[in-house]
Amino acid sequence: MSAIRRAIGTYVAAIALTGSAAAQSGSPETRLGEEGFESPAATLEQTDWLIGQWSGTGIGGAPAMESWLPPSGGTMVGTFVQETAEGAIQFTEHLYLMEEDDTLVLRLKHFNADLTGWEEKDGMLTFRLLAIEPCAAYFHALTLRCADADMPGEGLVAAVRMKSEPEIEELVFRFGRLRPD
Repeated sequence: MSAIRRAIGTYVAAIALTGSAAAQSGSPETRLGEEGFESPAATLEQTDWLIGQWSGTGIGGAPAMESWLPPSGGTMVGTFVQETAEGAIQFTEHLYLMEEDDTLVLRLKHFNADLTGWEEKDGMLTFRLLAIEPCAAYFHALTLRCADADMPGEGLVAAVRMKSEPEIEELVFRFGRLRPD
């Protein structure tokens, strides 16, 4: 069994056991595009509400953090850190939100705590844009949106679909802005 499958199995178990970061509250957070869907025109400027550091509760109720840097060369670089209940790193993600072909695409790679990768050396997960709104970016199976569209910068919801059939299973993270002391 690959590291990705083991990790996903762990996350799905965490969903079933805790319901905290993965709580389903009615309709799913993520969306799926029809086969061959066209991504809408979009720019990084439309996602400037993401810039900053975010902190919240992650898998199994353990702390999680996400950070996004301002655009550089047509790319916003992000990181995600999932801690264990004891405060150690469980895994991290390195994210690129990129302008490509007049739209946005999000690419990411996962890493274990010892920095070994989940994906193959040159492999990555790619999420194509489905819809862009003033305070939300919906990618195929991944959502990044403001917790409250009327208060950008106060909260972030990040969700990823783990399995699309037969039931929707998502990891949903709710973050608050991390403010300097």
